[in-house]
Amino acid sequence: MKNINIKIGTLVLLFSLIVGGCKDLDEVNENPNGVSPSNANVNMLMPTILVGVGQNLVNLGYQDLAGVVQHTQKDGWNGGHNHYEWGLQDWTGWYGLLRTNEFMIRRAEETNSPFHKAVGLTMKSLIFGMVTDLWGDAPYTKALQGDKPGKEYQLPEFDSQEVIYRGIIADLKAASALFATSTNATVIPQYDVYFGGNVARWQKFANSLLLRYYLRVSDKLPDLAKAGIEEVAKTGIYLTDASEDVVMDYIGASAADSWPTATSFDAGSNFRRLKPCNTLLDYMLETQDPRTKVWFREVHCQWVEDKTLTTAVDPFIRRNGVLQQGVVSLTDEQYLVQIAAGNKFTRHYNPDILGSKLDTRSIVGLPPGALSPSEYNRNPTPGQTLENQHASQLADIYRQTKHALLKARIISAAEVYFILAEASLKGYAVGNAESHYRNGVQSSLKTWGVLNGFDAYIKQPKVAYNGTVKQIIEQKWIASWTNASEAWFDYRRTGFPVLKVGPASPEPVLPVRFIYGGNEINFNNERVTEAINRLEVTPYEGGRGPNNQWSKTWINQGTNKPW
Repeated sequence: MKNINIKIGTLVLLFSLIVGGCKDLDEVNENPNGVSPSNANVNMLMPTILVGVGQNLVNLGYQDLAGVVQHTQKDGWNGGHNHYEWGLQDWTGWYGLLRTNEFMIRRAEETNSPFHKAVGLTMKSLIFGMVTDLWGDAPYTKALQGDKPGKEYQLPEFDSQEVIYRGIIADLKAASALFATSTNATVIPQYDVYFGGNVARWQKFANSLLLRYYLRVSDKLPDLAKAGIEEVAKTGIYLTDASEDVVMDYIGASAADSWPTATSFDAGSNFRRLKPCNTLLDYMLETQDPRTKVWFREVHCQWVEDKTLTTAVDPFIRRNGVLQQGVVSLTDEQYLVQIAAGNKFTRHYNPDILGSKLDTRSIVGLPPGALSPSEYNRNPTPGQTLENQHASQLADIYRQTKHALLKARIISAAEVYFILAEASLKGYAVGNAESHYRNGVQSSLKTWGVLNGFDAYIKQPKVAYNGTVKQIIEQKWIASWTNASEAWFDYRRTGFPVLKVGPASPEPVLPVRFIYGGNEINFNNERVTEAINRLEVTPYEGGRGPNNQWSKTWINQGTNKPW
């Protein structure tokens, strides 16, 4: 971050020197096609921040972090996704958004727009929350001030997580108070891509984030968390229905504004690699979860156990029961056309001759951390040439550039209800835990268009309320589909769901943080070294040094969680 702050400081210094020497320069250098920062319309700053946050969250929660929490696995290019081969990770994208956001806050103050200031405080809290949740200690109190003289701003210190979380909570409380008394008179609705200038919904958003971060610190700062959650719950101003989920839609006009696995922009390569993880899929199939077929497609070619077969496996696929001589597999495109026309593809095997069992389910996932995931379930076309016909892909909607269900989900009513359910089990005065739990499940099913399956689903033995934190977090984990960062943060805090690494993992436990990036190490080494020295080095350091993905930050230190 130092190099960015130095550039800003240098530009400010250069500008002041030039202006001091040329009294008429303001007239000569006036750009007729530009907008002076002093005249910037605060509305036009919002989309950059709101869209950037939405895209960042999906890119995290639908890609590598989905692998960590075992929502998905990849059968190609899988090192980071399946077994956490992470290198130095810079936070430039997050701090870039924070700089724009800080400018929006300043312009809101200059133009007397409390609404936009409250938006800025809300987004500042969310972004800094992601930074500290992902990395740990980070520049906070003296960050975003590179235009000020002094080493403490050019090379900002790393604040402790406790300071950052307390600051986040204070800013969210201030934002909520501003929203409570603000109007949308200064808002151009189309620039507010979340709510179109709806002040009430912004206040619900801010209060819902308060619930999130109070619960995040509940093991470390229990008194603060209890009082804060009870205060928000008493207001009733938070997300209460799936229709209020904080989401960002995709435009679908280009790769930059389309869903990340849109096949029209990468020939299906990224889409083809993503598969459901059996950790999630097994739970969903066992409980007859109605979201299963919304998220996952049936295999192109299903294995059939056949003990009358005289060979271990069929040499070729069968279409409607008839062997297709010489055809081991079809392409993805061919399967899609043939299956849509009503054809059924199978392949038989004899477990007695093969000496092992294959997965004969109609929806098949990959186990976590497999050594050779592209070969799983006896795939006849391992590698990256064709998809695995014997493992499921994601549902077809995830091939599209946009869809009514393809949204960046920032925070949901389901998450809020699960927060309240857990808080109730902690003894907080927030209402009945079972009611909150049921509302959380119901909200998630409504989000994915399968609310009519709620009555049957909530009666499933593993789903019917049993009064445990484990069950609440398991349902919250499922509901965080495509927003897996929250599932990861919950897992670190609670140890639930119980996740086990696969044989390809370099360590026997899941990672708990991102590794500080090269920019900080190269340009702000003294400060980042101080932060690294505050990490708790665990037995899984493995010769990597303390700045690794298995070192614990303050939020996990002393909790014995998640391992």
